Amino acid sequence: MSDPVIEFRQVHKSFNHIPVLAGMDLAIWPAETVTIIGGSGIGKSVTLKLIVGLLKPEAGQILVEGEDVVPLTEDQFTRVRKKIGMVFQGSALFDSMSVGENIAYPLREHTSMSEEEIGQRIRETLRLVGLEGIEDKDPTELSGGMRKRVALARAIALAPRIILYDEPTTGLDPTNTEKINELIVDMDEKLGVTSVVVTHDMRSAFKISDRIALLYQGKIAIAGTPGEIESSDLPLVRQFIAGTMG
Repeated sequence: MSDPVIEFRQVHKSFNHIPVLAGMDLAIWPAETVTIIGGSGIGKSVTLKLIVGLLKPEAGQILVEGEDVVPLTEDQFTRVRKKIGMVFQGSALFDSMSVGENIAYPLREHTSMSEEEIGQRIRETLRLVGLEGIEDKDPTELSGGMRKRVALARAIALAPRIILYDEPTTGLDPTNTEKINELIVDMDEKLGVTSVVVTHDMRSAFKISDRIALLYQGKIAIAGTPGEIESSDLPLVRQFIAGTMG
């Protein structure tokens, strides 16, 4: 069996001496989509920020493609970040830039591509997310669903091997939620990426995931296929699916 693309080994993270992750273990395999579920404020988004180096744990190892990224300096982490695309909860687009300029930003920062090559990559990524021809629009002109898709286009601009999604369907109506779910599945199939999704939306989790991991009291309480999670008798899982878990 191949090695995990991402692995958490006994990871601890706290804020103001309050533990958020307390010895978390989780392995994520190549080309797999793992969705992390759990109650609000339980550490799901913290997990993504640890992977991409926006936060550091107090203890434990976080391996990305076999390399422990915890000891890396900010400069050293730049190399790792090029492997990772992240879709933030609020899309995090620059409203002062056009759609095309938003997608071009990481290309200009991290590659030596010519402006012609950058323009071609912008068109390619917009086509992949179903938004051809909007590169000259401002983000403020777009619906919430379109902004999410532009954020995804920017996340894949550098052809990452890993994509992180922080609550990708929050604030979207059912039609746009379904479009985003389909896009996540589509990206995995077309690009062969490994994806980590954080969500509270169980319908989305069941649709997009190869495995679902329930984070509770700082650890992964259970991880399994959507079918295994749906049929689990574990009270925590039943409560979360029913929407009664705090």
